[in-house]
Parts: sequence; structure tokens; C-alpha cells
Amino acid sequence: MSKPVKSWTRKSMRQIADCRVLSVHETTSESPEDGAEHNFYVMESADWVNVVPVTSENELVCIRQFRHGSDEITLEIPGGIVDPDEDPADSAARECLEETGYEIGELVSLGVLNPNPALFSNRLHTFVAPNAKQVAEVSNTSTEQTEVQLIPMEQVADFLVSGEIDHALVTASLWRMLYFLKR
Repeated sequence: MSKPVKSWTRKSMRQIADCRVLSVHETTSESPEDGAEHNFYVMESADWVNVVPVTSENELVCIRQFRHGSDEITLEIPGGIVDPDEDPADSAARECLEETGYEIGELVSLGVLNPNPALFSNRLHTFVAPNAKQVAEVSNTSTEQTEVQLIPMEQVADFLVSGEIDHALVTASLWRMLYFLKR
């Protein structure tokens, strides 16, 4: 039988890189088992949001965009970084409008996820937005370009299972939305 897990004690933390959207820190933590100190790396970033906009025609509003990490064009839902002092729901509405041109009124929380607790200290706030309406053109920044793609809701699970949508945080948000719709 395994022993209960105990928390480590962080002894020190120093920033080793500032990468604009995140900072990398080296930490030294003490083991609760033997008191030995070990170094770890933590990525600090502002919280993130994902929003699942659904039109009155029951279509999921998605975006195609180039991702530098994978060096590929991906199919995702709108999302981004929560600005300082911004409510996550306001951030979700802002990101959706900027990336898709769709305005959202009502937002329903799908909960908060931990993107990768091994490395990241932030949270992902997820929302579904029924009755999203196109009110503007896409207004991306100079470092992003998005193309809107509408997917009938009855096809979303197929896109997830096939891997057409494969961004882990997006898939977690969409599976969570599909679960809540069945309840």
C-alpha cells in the first residue's frame, strides 16, 4: 500500500527568464520525506480563458490559426490571456469578439482547470456562450491571424475523436461542455 502524499516546502524561487506571456522560475523545494532539497522549474503566467461560443443555429464558432509551438494550423475555440484586473468572463467575451467577430451575452461557467500542474501555476477558466452573434469583422493583433469556421454541434464529438481538434485545453473545454449538455 502506498503512503499518503505530503506537500513539499518551497525554500526559494528565482526568475531565470521572462518570455512576455510567461516567466520561467527555478525553485528549490524540500522533500517532506527526507528533508533533501531539489531544484524544479515553474512557468508563471496570467490565467487563461477558453470560450465555447454557440450560435442560435446550434453551430460551434471555431477558429483556425497558426501555432508556433506545433508549427501547424490548428482548429480551436477562442481564448487567451486574462488581462491584469480583468474578470475572466470579460476576458472571454473580449477574446471571442477579437478572434471571431462574434459577440456573446450570456456566459455559463464550465469550471476552472489546471493547465499543467507539473509546470504551470495558472488556471484556465472555461465558459460556454449560447446565442453568439456575428457583429463585427475579426480584429486580430499583428501576431495572430484567425479564420472563423462554424461546426454543427452534432459534429463536435467527431472532430474531437478524429483529432481534427487536438489542442488539449480546447478538447478539455469541449468535452466538459458536451458532458454538461447531456445533464
